[in-house]
Parts: sequence; C-alpha cells; structure tokens
Amino acid sequence: MMKAIDEISDGILRSMGVGAVFTDFTGRISSIDFHRKEDLLITACEDDSVRIYDTANAKLLKSTHHMKHGADRLCFTHHPSSIICSSRYNLESTSSESLRYLSLYENRCLRYFKGHKAKIVSLCMSPINDSFMSGSLDHSVRIWDLRVNACQGILKLRGKPTVAYDQQGLVFAVAMEGGAIKLFDSRSYDKGPFDTFLVGGDTAEVCDIKFSNDGKSVLLTTTNSNVYVLDAYGGDKRCGFSLDPYPNLMTAEATFTPDGKYVVSGSGDGTLHAWSIDTRNEVACWNSYIGAVTCLKWAPRRVMFVAASTSLTFYIPDSSKLNGIK
Repeated sequence: MMKAIDEISDGILRSMGVGAVFTDFTGRISSIDFHRKEDLLITACEDDSVRIYDTANAKLLKSTHHMKHGADRLCFTHHPSSIICSSRYNLESTSSESLRYLSLYENRCLRYFKGHKAKIVSLCMSPINDSFMSGSLDHSVRIWDLRVNACQGILKLRGKPTVAYDQQGLVFAVAMEGGAIKLFDSRSYDKGPFDTFLVGGDTAEVCDIKFSNDGKSVLLTTTNSNVYVLDAYGGDKRCGFSLDPYPNLMTAEATFTPDGKYVVSGSGDGTLHAWSIDTRNEVACWNSYIGAVTCLKWAPRRVMFVAASTSLTFYIPDSSKLNGIK
C-alpha cells in the first residue's frame, strides 16, 4: 500500500485519505493492534471474531471466531502469529478464563490466565520481554508472564485502570481515578510509583494512555472527550485538544505519529483530526465515513493509520497530492 517514509509533515498528513475499507463486521470493533516489526494488524469485534490483516497490501489474512469466550481487548506478543486476547463472557469469578494466549497460526489457545473477575479495559505487552499487563473494572492491574499461568503481581487501584509501557519497557504508567497518572519502574513496581502526574483542572477518567516512541511524551484520552500531551519526565501539559462528545458511553482513542510530532484522534461527530504538538494547531481534518471512531492507531513503520468503528479503514497518503510536499 505505502512505503515507509522517514519524516512526517503537515503536507503529508493533509494528503492522507482512505486507501482501503473493510465493512464485513457484524458488530463494533473493540480493539486493534499493530505488530511492532511485521506489517500485520489484528482486530477484535463484538461479533466474536479476531482478524489478522497484511497492512502492506490491505489484505485479510485470516479470521477466527471465539464463541465461548468472545474477543474484547487484544494485543500482539512478540511472535507475529501469537496474541493475548481478553474474554467478553463469563467474567464474574476469579476462576474465569479472562485472558487467553492464542496462536492464530494453529488456531488454538496456548495458555489461560485467571484472576480478574470483571471486564478487562486495558491490555499491553512489554516491548522487551514476555511480561504483559491488564487493567480491569475489578479495580486491579495484574502483571503476567506469557510463560507461566500464575499472575506475577497485582496493583489494587481506585477507578478504571488504564495501563501502558514506555517504548523501552523500563517504565509503565497506570491511569486511575481523578485523572491521576502513576509511573512505575517495571523492574521494581512493588516499591510503588516513583512519580505521579495530574492533568490540571480535568478530573475525568483517562480511558487510553500511550507513550511516544522517543519516550518524551505521554498521550492521554479522557472519558469527557479531551486529549492531552504531557511531558513524560515532569508531567507538564504540552498541549490539549477538545473533541465532540461520544454517544452511548463510547470513548475516543488518539495516537502519536511515529516521530512523536503529531497527534491524530477521532471525535464524536464522526470526524478525524490531526494536530501539531509543537504549534498546537490542527493540520488536517477528515470525515471518517464510518461514524464515531473508537479505535485508532498509527502503523509503527509506515505512513498509515487505521480507524475503526463497525468498519475498518486504512488511511494512507494520496500519491497524486504528494508532488512537491516535504
């Protein structure tokens, strides 16, 4: 679809448009993730499907259905055909199979992870080892290891915890009640957070958190449709943007570009927006054509982002508009 480009500019963002659309879902897409090193994307949907796509060619490679457990949150492991997937059904007890380590190649479950007793709302894989984290509505964050069934650590927190590793895997962030962001050393998280950030004046729950690739910035999306970029070292607010409210308790997802210079987000009115972090100005706006977008991520190695609601859209630069753009 699109070769990799080293630098992203205002002009490249403005040139981007829909390059491919997949509309054969029969529910809302609840989660998407790119593989860090391969041109692969996975999706989880309310129709109990997990699908894997070749992002270089916008091609569906495989679709599996998970009728017993459903598919809610998911993320790639380091292996391109293995994922972690949270269950959608039967989550009331600690014996529930709330997390599964799945081989998409063999179409089988490699391991179950039990412990959460409510819906999992956040899931992320360490970029450097086999550790991963899950945040749940049971007010806990659990740390796991792909190689063993037992939970490796538990953090009890107030509110709806959202979790993210930095790109070096040395630090992880947990967003909790009142808009507080707590930073932990991933090697000694049992000693408690080494820093806490607050977004001044906004106490809404954080529903998504991401670190930029260079580790200098943290991106927050809140339940009241605000997007903030914080300095990752001191917690100072670099910029903030307001979105149209989302309907029916849905929430937005925002993403950094790989160079960490821009933020792209959906909005409740069905539009998508891109802002420059340095200038704090909007540089591009699109009609999503698929309603309010609830899943949005930028491909790690390409000038491409993917937006999802009940359909899946790939955005790439329009080559006819790129002539003379730097």
